[in-house]
Amino acid sequence: MKNDLSIKKHRVKITVLKKTFNEEFIEQYAANPDIWSECTHFQVGDQFLTDLEHPSNMPEGFCGWAWADMQKLVYGMARGGQDCFLTCCTDGYRPVIFALEKQPSSRV
Repeated sequence: MKNDLSIKKHRVKITVLKKTFNEEFIEQYAANPDIWSECTHFQVGDQFLTDLEHPSNMPEGFCGWAWADMQKLVYGMARGGQDCFLTCCTDGYRPVIFALEKQPSSRV
């Protein structure tokens, strides 16, 4: 029996929109508050593109902690979910905000 089910696959573009730094939380809650700074892994405007066939693989050069926070969202979008979503990493001291955008599809 032939399966006629086709899955639309999409790449997802990840763009760094904003880096924040919650100094008041660091001063109140963090050990050694003087050594903290905003995230140094990303720059605003950085862009990453997921792999079409393996969207759960972290893009090269991406932060593992941020990827762990957004991987399931990216995978859902890559396999037909919503077109755009804003998310952030869960670092409450210095969260980075990302735009996730589904790219044009290809049929497999």
